[in-house]
Amino acid sequence: MPRRPDTPSPPPGPLVTGHFHQGPRFSTYRAGGTDDWLLIYNLGGHGRYGHAGGELVTGPGDLVLLKPHTLHDYGTARSHRHWEPLWAHFIPRPAWLEWLDWPEAAPGILLLALQGHEFQARIARRFQEVVRLNAGPSPTREAFAMNALEEVLLWCDLVNPRKAAAGLDPRIGRALDFICARFAEPLTVALMAGHCGLSPSRFAHLFRQQTGETPQRYLELQRLNRARQLLEFTQEPVRLIARQVGFENPFYFTQRFKRHSGASPRDWRQQRSPSRAR
Repeated sequence: MPRRPDTPSPPPGPLVTGHFHQGPRFSTYRAGGTDDWLLIYNLGGHGRYGHAGGELVTGPGDLVLLKPHTLHDYGTARSHRHWEPLWAHFIPRPAWLEWLDWPEAAPGILLLALQGHEFQARIARRFQEVVRLNAGPSPTREAFAMNALEEVLLWCDLVNPRKAAAGLDPRIGRALDFICARFAEPLTVALMAGHCGLSPSRFAHLFRQQTGETPQRYLELQRLNRARQLLEFTQEPVRLIARQVGFENPFYFTQRFKRHSGASPRDWRQQRSPSRAR
């Protein structure tokens, strides 16, 4: 049987959003998922999410969160004619990770059912605001949209039935603080693991289990996110920014930045310059 072709992934970035009105044949398939998290709120109709054990069908008020590298096999539910999802591909800020431990409907597929909940309308309105802000003309649209998404996740955290028993392992919490405070330094997995009192292999396994990322990738994401801030809000040369965020080799920094952001550091800065926005 021929392999099912993958749907193209969205452009890379901290936040990519949309609002779809789909008919009965809409379908998306990505065998390896994406590198980021995907949040989908069901405004209307019914959606479906395929997984190894079968299929999850969602209705209005359902929120689905797909972890990084989880199979993307979703679309309009069979025998239904319409699906209206709000969606956001995002790279979580460090503080968000403890808010993403939702009930698991299937491996890598997390679900919050909000139908009839007092916060349902509030969360839906704020999610719509995320999409609106991220599509706006302001050069700071992404920052405003990320703040709005943070509020969505905070409200979701209040309704998460696992919240009382859930929470980030304190050793991984210490590792996240350690990485965020010292990401510009030459950190290794062994150094991070030692800070938490774990062996490197146990640390790497627990870190990925808790965050959805490897320690090395999480470290790189923090470096690149800081680099974006410096590129947008300072005039420091790219080579100095690379060093400030932990990349000794500016050519390697440019390579990783372009792969992650879809543009070189210079092009990314130019795209967000005030003169271009006018």
